[in-house]
Amino acid sequence: MPVLAVIPFHMSEADAEGKTLEDLDDIALMARTKRGDMDAFAVLVERHQHSVVGTVAKMLGNANDAEDVAQQVFVRVWKSAERYEPTAKFTTWLMTITRNLVFNEMRRLQRSRMVSMETREEDPPMQFPDDSARAPGEVLLGVELEQAIDDAIASLPEMQRMALVLRRYEEMPYEEIAKVLDTSVAATKSIIFRARNELRERLRKYLE
Repeated sequence: MPVLAVIPFHMSEADAEGKTLEDLDDIALMARTKRGDMDAFAVLVERHQHSVVGTVAKMLGNANDAEDVAQQVFVRVWKSAERYEPTAKFTTWLMTITRNLVFNEMRRLQRSRMVSMETREEDPPMQFPDDSARAPGEVLLGVELEQAIDDAIASLPEMQRMALVLRRYEEMPYEEIAKVLDTSVAATKSIIFRARNELRERLRKYLE
């Protein structure tokens, strides 16, 4: 679909300032979605579903759960279209919805795991391989290293995890991440700094 080179009628020049043509196209599509245009909504879903699914998968560490949550995100977009205002980029608004739903899902999964552990106290503890027994000189490469990074990210607190995922994988600027997390730019930079330090510590044995 060609990019719309026009500013939506309800959007001021000040709101349009600093936004790319694709941002303006998203806003125009949302204006049509507000009026119940399913075709415009379908374009938005097609354009952004990969980003949403990828972000949710990185947050949850489970591709199956990611598909379900991503579907909920776009259902929420459709239902909340009337409340969308073009003062922010559509992607910022979209990732804010994603943040809310994925945090809810993370907490639900955590409660489920706690209940499961309580009901299976009689089970013997799981045995994990001893990393110290790895062959000398063995090096994690390619997919293995990426998995190690994903596991380390999954161990971070939810705010650090979300900030790092948006920065590392979505390449969002600090200003947008701050809006998604509902915090200041300075606080966002501090969150990401702490997250990176934590990752370096957890991946130390692979980096040495």
